[in-house]
Amino acid sequence: MNPWPWPLCAEWLSLEGSRGVLGLLYHLPENRMRNLSTSFAGRTITRLSLAVTLLSFSSSRLPAQGAATDQDVQGLREEARDLKRRLAELEAKLAAFPPAVRPPVDKPAAGAIVEPQPSSAPVVAAVPPAPATEQAASKPAPFAFGDFTWMNGQSRQKTQPLANSFATVNLYLDTYYGYSFNQPRDDTIVGSGAVGRNTEWQINNATIGIDTNYKNVLGKLTLQTGNQLAVTQDLDGTVNRGRNLTVANNKYIGEALAGYHFDRWNGINVQAGYFYSYIGLESYLLGENWNYNRSFLSDFTPFYFSGARVQIFPTDRIKIEPWFMNGYQTYGKWSKNNSVGLSNYWRPNESLGFVANFYYGTDTRDDPHRKRFHHDDSILVRYFNQPQSAGISKMALSLNTHFGTQWDGVNPFPGRKEYMLGSSFANRIWFMQDHLAWSFRAEGVTNPGRYLAYLPTPNGFPPGPDNYSLKLWDLTSTFDVLPTDFLAFRFEFISRHSNVPYFAGRGGTTSPDGWQGTLGPFVPDVAKHENRLTFAINWRM
Repeated sequence: MNPWPWPLCAEWLSLEGSRGVLGLLYHLPENRMRNLSTSFAGRTITRLSLAVTLLSFSSSRLPAQGAATDQDVQGLREEARDLKRRLAELEAKLAAFPPAVRPPVDKPAAGAIVEPQPSSAPVVAAVPPAPATEQAASKPAPFAFGDFTWMNGQSRQKTQPLANSFATVNLYLDTYYGYSFNQPRDDTIVGSGAVGRNTEWQINNATIGIDTNYKNVLGKLTLQTGNQLAVTQDLDGTVNRGRNLTVANNKYIGEALAGYHFDRWNGINVQAGYFYSYIGLESYLLGENWNYNRSFLSDFTPFYFSGARVQIFPTDRIKIEPWFMNGYQTYGKWSKNNSVGLSNYWRPNESLGFVANFYYGTDTRDDPHRKRFHHDDSILVRYFNQPQSAGISKMALSLNTHFGTQWDGVNPFPGRKEYMLGSSFANRIWFMQDHLAWSFRAEGVTNPGRYLAYLPTPNGFPPGPDNYSLKLWDLTSTFDVLPTDFLAFRFEFISRHSNVPYFAGRGGTTSPDGWQGTLGPFVPDVAKHENRLTFAINWRM
C-alpha cells in the first residue's frame, strides 16, 4: 500500500470542511433560513461552489500523482458530485424566500428645526427602533435632506459630539467687550437687546441644556445666566400683575418643555413650557446670527414665549407651528386674554429658505381691548457654494421684513395709527473653506407709536415737540474668524441713527455720577447717533 500523500490529505480536509458548512446550511430550519441575508447567502454559496469546482479539478488530476489508488480518486469524485447536488438543492431552497430588506436608520424625532448634517444624523435624540414593517415605511427627518448651517439665525454646528440615542447635551458661552464712541458716564448702552455694557468684559449668555426623547416622550431643559437677561427677561412687567410670579424665579430658565412625539406624516410634536420665539429671523443666541448685534427689527420682537406649541411636519421640507401663549415675551398676561401665533418654514432645497410668522394678542396694561398684530417674513438664499475653495467658499443673503400694528381700546395718539414697519438686508461671504466670514447688514424701521421700542431712559422717551415719531436705521459690518464649527472670534462695527434722541450720550442715563441711587438734579443724556465696536467670542457644543 502506498503511503497517503500530504497534498491529497490537505484536499480531503478542505473537502470535509466545505461539506460540514454546506451540511449546516442544508439542515437549517426554515425560520432560520429566512433570516439569512441575501448578501451573506450569496457569498457563502459562491465560495462553496468555487471550493467544489477546485476539488473536482484537483481530483481529476490525482492519477498523475501516482501516489493515490484509483479507489481513493473515485471516492473523492463521488464526494464532489454529492456536494454539487446538495449545493443545487440549497440554492433552490433559498430562492423560494423573498430577499431580505435592509432596515433603514432609526428616524429621529421631529423636534424644533433641526440642524441637518451632510454625513450624519441630525442633532436630535433618536426615536426607539420601530418594527421592520414600520421602519420600511419610515419617512426622512424634517430638514435632514441638506446642510442649512449657513443660514442666518441657525446653529453652525455640523456635528454634535455630546449626543447619543437617548439625549443631547448643549453647551453655549457668549462673552463680549463693547466700546461706544459716545462714552456714557455710567457705561450703560441703551436701545439694544444684545449689548448692555460699555468698556467692560461681560458674560452675555452662558447656557447648559439637555434634550431627551425616550419612547417618543420629549423633554428639554436649558439653564442660562448672563448680562443678556438684564436687557430681555428683566423687562417683563406682567410679573407685577397680582402675586406669586417673579422674574427672579424664571429668568434663569432659557427653555423648559415637556411633550410627546407622534409618528404622523413626517412627525408631530406637542409641547408646553418656555420656548424660544422664532419671530424676527435672528436668534436669541447671538452666536447663531451673521451679525453679533441684532437688527432693530429683531430686537423689537419677542425672544421667548410661555405657553404651548404644536410642531407639524407634513413633509421633510415644511414646518407649521401654531402657538398658544401668555403674551408677547412675558411670563404672565397683561390682561385676562391669552395670545396666539403661527410659525411657518419652507425649505424647497438646500440653498433656499422661506419663513413667515404671525402673532395676535392683547399686550397693553389694563386694556384688554387694545389688540396687537405682528407679522414678519424672510427669504434666505445661498447663491454661491464652493466649500473647498481657498478663496471665496460661500455667499448668501437674507431679507427680513416686518409689519405690526395696534388698534381698538385706548389709543395714546388719537387720530393716529400705532404701527411698525421695516426691513433688514444682510449679506455674508465666507472665505478659506468657511474659516473666515464677513457680513454686512443695512436696515430701516419706523415705529411712530414707539410701542415696541426699548425705552432710552428709566422714565421712557424724553419729551419732544412731537412724541409720535421714531425712525431708526443702521449699518453693521462683522468679521468672523471660525477655527471650527464650535468656536468664533467676532469683530464688529455698528453705526446706529435715530430721528429723535434714543442712544446713550456722554452724560449717561442713570444719575449725575452714574451710580444708581445718587440724588440731585439730573437730565438723562440721550443722542441721535451712536457708533460702537464689539469684540466677542462665541463657543458652542
